Amino acid sequence: MPIKAIAVDPKDPTKFIEITPERPTPGQYDLLVEVKAVSVNPVDTKVHAGLQKNGLQQPRILGWDASGVVVEVGSSVSSFKPGDEVWYAGDITRPGSNSTHQLIDARIAAHKPHTLNWAEAAAMPLTALTAWEALFEHLNIQQASAGKTLLIIGGAGGVGSLAIPLAALRSKVRVIATASRPESATWCHERGADLVVDYRNLKANLAKEGIESVDYILCLNDTDGHWEAISDLIAPLGHICTIVENRQPLDQNALKLKSAALYWEFMFTRSMYTTPDIAQQGEILKQMAQLLDEGKLTTTLSETLQGLTVDTLTAAHSKLLEGHMQGKLVIVY
Repeated sequence: MPIKAIAVDPKDPTKFIEITPERPTPGQYDLLVEVKAVSVNPVDTKVHAGLQKNGLQQPRILGWDASGVVVEVGSSVSSFKPGDEVWYAGDITRPGSNSTHQLIDARIAAHKPHTLNWAEAAAMPLTALTAWEALFEHLNIQQASAGKTLLIIGGAGGVGSLAIPLAALRSKVRVIATASRPESATWCHERGADLVVDYRNLKANLAKEGIESVDYILCLNDTDGHWEAISDLIAPLGHICTIVENRQPLDQNALKLKSAALYWEFMFTRSMYTTPDIAQQGEILKQMAQLLDEGKLTTTLSETLQGLTVDTLTAAHSKLLEGHMQGKLVIVY
């Protein structure tokens, strides 16, 4: 059966086209996966915007979050076999999952949670890895004593929807999330936030709750726009992690005076550079699958679209660009 994919059109990078790539051959560590569902993330729209700005020579397949069935394995793969159900977030340097078949490094994949369907599973990997790495590898909130506070800016989005329950499950911190709409605030509370405040006039809204500073900040939205508040709110010796690139230089003076730490989280770093600990992403997904199968976490799937088509992918990108998504949007093939 021929492979079908939806790619960015090199003749008009604002649009998508359907293509039929050749069947890829797995490399030493690769899995060839028949993709069953893919979620659409902000990174998809950002890469698409970059391609629109800079152009491209050949069709580019986006999509970096998927669930599917292993069809073939590479020569050094021992932990998976054909027929296994897997989930993964992928590698931004390789063709993406907006395709019926995809090659993925086995070291950054894991067996899919048994209790989730394809869509529920596809909603999770990229945001799960981002939240886990930010909270437990950069901020190290699992080491925090009771009474410490974590502020999550952008609590209702894909990453925030997992960062809230993960922080509640695996640390003693008080979780404070931001949201601007009542339904978003309800979503954050339902996922385990101790307090939800409006991000508009953030310092004043926290002050009304008796909070003048916080020990940890995870910024998931508009680093530039929130930077002044972040710098003012972070406690001395505090820790900040952001996943959103800045457009303007960030003034570091307040952080220097407070001896505060700033970390960047980019989920694709391990796969981009084939870091010595690349297999850690597979291990994180394995632990996430266990938490989901035990009912300690729930999927962040909030909307499902049907069919791998140009129209479906175009509609999915448009929804994300509106900027009001709660949870995750998934396309089932």
